[in-house]
Amino acid sequence: MRRNRFISRARHNADAETLAKLALLEDMRANVAGDANDAPAAAALHTVLAQRGLSNEHALDLLTAFRQDVTKLRYANWNELFDYCRHSAMPVGRFVLDVHGESRNTWPANDSLCAALQIINHLQDCAKDFRQLDRVYIPMDMLERAGLSPLALAKDKSSLALRGVIVELAGRAQGLLEEARPLSRQVRDRRLGLEVSIIQTLAEDLARRLLSHDPLCERVHHTRGEAAGLIFRSLRRFASARLASKRTDNEPDSAP
Repeated sequence: MRRNRFISRARHNADAETLAKLALLEDMRANVAGDANDAPAAAALHTVLAQRGLSNEHALDLLTAFRQDVTKLRYANWNELFDYCRHSAMPVGRFVLDVHGESRNTWPANDSLCAALQIINHLQDCAKDFRQLDRVYIPMDMLERAGLSPLALAKDKSSLALRGVIVELAGRAQGLLEEARPLSRQVRDRRLGLEVSIIQTLAEDLARRLLSHDPLCERVHHTRGEAAGLIFRSLRRFASARLASKRTDNEPDSAP
């Protein structure tokens, strides 16, 4: 009897906490949209966006993802996961591009880069997300095809079946990164282009590491030294690409 009362009280508290979070997020949405003015930070964001002629769509997309984080713990398939990335990751890059006055033609490559980064992050933290939050971003249909349940993420080491799932998702992230490669050249702002190039290089290396490192028992994240080496490599690559592009632009048109 006492155990049942304890479980009932725990569920009630969890439900109340969920409702409180959703109410807070809805209040923030209303303020960002300009429908209310009672959340100072969100209302201030609405004002700044309006003053600078920037859309509030990216902030509203992020709030959609935050609400989803409160209520959704599993993703049925790749499409559901990618839709989550559409709201949780892609708007961040789009907002940065808008702030810098970049063309919306950069959005497709940006979206691929941001989705890849999100998926890589999910894979790096898949064990922690399950153990601490009971949240699983690996699509359930992929786990089921491998004969697994989310409990596989609670192990000290990945099984061969789970490694196969992680490798498949890492491969999909690599495909997205390939689509994102043109972004650093598409961006007109040189400093932003350099930052994109660095992010691309780090992400590509992390995706490769996930092919050989088990996130359940091995470190996938870069050390400072590893990151520094990759950044230096990216700097050289970016400088060479910009120099080659400049030379091409300066070449005289060939005779007809």
